[in-house]
Amino acid sequence: MPLEFGLWRVDDKPVRVATRPMPLESRLEALIEADPGILGQPLLLIGRQVLTEHGKVVDLLGIDAEGGLHVLELKRDRTSREVVAQILDYGSWAQGLTNDQIRDIYMSYARSKGLAEQLDEAFAVRFGGTPPETLNSTHALTIVASEIDAATERIVTYLASDFQVPVNVLFFRYFEDEGRSYLARTWLIDDVEPVAESTGAKSRGKQEPWNGIDWFVSFGDEPGGRNWGDALNYGFVSAGGGEWFSRTLRTLPLGGRVFTHIPKVGYVGVGTITGEAQPFEDAVLNIDGENRRLADFPLQGTYRHSEETSTAQGDPREWIVPVTWERAVPREKALWRTGFFANQNSACKLRARFTIDEVSRHFGIADAGQEAAP
Repeated sequence: MPLEFGLWRVDDKPVRVATRPMPLESRLEALIEADPGILGQPLLLIGRQVLTEHGKVVDLLGIDAEGGLHVLELKRDRTSREVVAQILDYGSWAQGLTNDQIRDIYMSYARSKGLAEQLDEAFAVRFGGTPPETLNSTHALTIVASEIDAATERIVTYLASDFQVPVNVLFFRYFEDEGRSYLARTWLIDDVEPVAESTGAKSRGKQEPWNGIDWFVSFGDEPGGRNWGDALNYGFVSAGGGEWFSRTLRTLPLGGRVFTHIPKVGYVGVGTITGEAQPFEDAVLNIDGENRRLADFPLQGTYRHSEETSTAQGDPREWIVPVTWERAVPREKALWRTGFFANQNSACKLRARFTIDEVSRHFGIADAGQEAAP
């Protein structure tokens, strides 16, 4: 069904504002690039005029807060049904993009625009958090046009409504009135759901690769609880107060490397795990070549939890993991940058290459440099 836009100036009596052809398709690209919100949802643009492996060029490529990929094909004037085949072709290319390829596309785009070159930084500025571990788990295809013919409308509606193909049309109109320009838009179909990729080997490449050795540890340094000064001085990380808090910490492997983060503060240490997890009451650490019980030291923090003070069901004990620090600093010298990885779990695999590189560089330690593990 044809869509008609109308705009009136009503300072005195109604005066219809004239619709004009968009001067150039590149002008529309530039407007969306300046404010992707024109499309009706928050997006981070990661590429413009992106060359595919088939020798085609995607007008705009974006990513949403969930890591889903958005392919945008812009048509300044009325569009024919061939554009549907064109954007489906782009979608077949986009769905295969790996995490590394997406990051490379963004880096190339950022360099051309003088933006922050790491996707993690740009993502954090745009959405207020770090990218999900899996990028491109969904993708959406959008045709941006002033008009479409009846055949195109039927095909898009058929694909999106009956077969859940994530394709839609964004209509726009360009207005000029007394030296000012305006853009109006609306969608052909409301709430087209992006399509999710299938699981398995095909989707694994959409995660950042893990180097097989680096782990993230969240150390909750709080008044009346555990104390980072103790962990720094005696060489350990810990978590407890409930099964949920200690479970992931107890999975840390001997020989693994931990990047230790104090929530809302920053990264304070990188070290190698030198022993298995032990309950605080039984924990023994090697201090200056001598094995001694941690509980015998003059500690600043508290590492005993009762059932009453436990904040989760299950084992309330504090668990200690011995660590030999490669480099660790006091809390007040913690390192934090926009886009750094943070997680609510006490421990998890650290895949965030931007975080690993920047923390390693800041602390003057060597990157593990191991090959990616499955």
